[in-house]
Amino acid sequence: MEKYAWKAKIIDGKQDEYKLRHDKIWQEMKDVLRSAGIKNYSIWLCGTDLFGYYECDKGIDFAASVQNNSPVVAKWNEYMRDVMIMEPDPVTGAQPLLTKVFEFN
Repeated sequence: MEKYAWKAKIIDGKQDEYKLRHDKIWQEMKDVLRSAGIKNYSIWLCGTDLFGYYECDKGIDFAASVQNNSPVVAKWNEYMRDVMIMEPDPVTGAQPLLTKVFEFN
């Protein structure tokens, strides 16, 4: 199981709206994440900084490819554009992968 972590920012004053949209995440978006092999997905907030983490049953490259080629994900990203700032990886189109520097099991 590969692990994936990403970061982004919420536009100042949009924290409540960001949370509301995730409280009402579309079923079709959940379906895409499942089909990408994504599990144990959580997003954390500190001020306006977001940190996301998930595990990939089918590998990071597969998960990134499914998301990058999904019209549902493209629609979600457009929907979220007015509440968050995220610069996608130019190669994968997914959230930029953070580098792990420590893990304790």
